Amino acid sequence: MFDYDAELVRHHERLFETLDIRPGDHVLDIGCGTGRTTRDAARAASRGTALGIDVSGPMLAQARRQTETEGLRNVDFVHADAQGHAFPPEHFNLGISRFGTMFFSDPAAAFTNIGRALRPGARFVQLVWQAGERQEWHAAIRAALSGGHAPTRSPGAAEAAFTLADREVVVGLLAEAGFTAVDVVDVREPVYYGPDADHASAAVLQLWAAKELVTDLDAASTERALDRLRATLDAHDTGDGIWFDSRAWLVIARRR
Repeated sequence: MFDYDAELVRHHERLFETLDIRPGDHVLDIGCGTGRTTRDAARAASRGTALGIDVSGPMLAQARRQTETEGLRNVDFVHADAQGHAFPPEHFNLGISRFGTMFFSDPAAAFTNIGRALRPGARFVQLVWQAGERQEWHAAIRAALSGGHAPTRSPGAAEAAFTLADREVVVGLLAEAGFTAVDVVDVREPVYYGPDADHASAAVLQLWAAKELVTDLDAASTERALDRLRATLDAHDTGDGIWFDSRAWLVIARRR
């Protein structure tokens, strides 16, 4: 399983600097994955609670195991789609998401449903990717694996990560869903793929976006693509691991 917590370590720090979680908060974590954000929220909300929701069963299984290992008792997880899940109404006073809101089939419906779960005046803080062409990790890895040629199959899920890249669209969606005081902050932090090219290559090839680019290649073409990937990763070795530039939006809104 790809380690998104390692990849997004700088973004995680930026998110939690903004959240200012208080001990009595009740936190809803959208698209929680393996639960790092949920667990850290629960630690900060020591007299409150944190609920993580995600559509991935394997990720949630890992989240629950790690929560048990860490001995946290104010954390829960639900395996469901936040777009339609029946949350307790007006229960949470903080909603958070670290790159977990870009994949809804109907984002307007999803944000409306999330809003119903938040108390009036509650904050909703999320990180989403800016456009794909602004992501060095996306452009460089895609170019390496495709050899500079357009992929033979449609981008599919690989492009879903950028569905909230237009800041005006995000502001409009949140306003229609009952949020106000929407602030969109430009965040430029690098993403991490491993201590060296060997580890980074193995990590990249776990990503569905990378798998899509090599699925239809023959053996010789695949070997050339992997050689190009290795060269690209070597070129991004800072001496302190493999890092790529990235651009995100930190979106802060308040439930009306």
